[in-house]
Amino acid sequence: MKGALVDSNVILDVFLDDIVWAEWSVSILNEYSLSGALYINPVIYSEISIGFKRIEELESAVQRAGFKMLEIPKEALFLAGKAFLEYRKKGGSRRSPLPDFYIGAQASVLGLKLITRDLSRYGTYFSNVELVSPD
Repeated sequence: MKGALVDSNVILDVFLDDIVWAEWSVSILNEYSLSGALYINPVIYSEISIGFKRIEELESAVQRAGFKMLEIPKEALFLAGKAFLEYRKKGGSRRSPLPDFYIGAQASVLGLKLITRDLSRYGTYFSNVELVSPD
């Protein structure tokens, strides 16, 4: 599958016009949209919903941005659980968000690049995923 999964932090940079990160996020999304689709999944959709008061506003923004929705395959859900278990065994916090593991596992299983600003967890638990992030 060609394209990239886009983490919610990058999308919110753009949608909320983040003073520090919006420029980088817009640039990287434009660059990667030229070579393949930009994907989100239900977890990312839920995370970006915090920037909107109404679902219609969110739907319009997602459509205008050209994001394509992917369902999370069972293989990715299984991998997310295993990665989260490994994280917990290494002493990871119970408060750490399991959603990051769903996102990383989906990118891993589908062979997608992951555009994100959150490298630590993805790089540690999904080492086969190509991460696209600021230097």
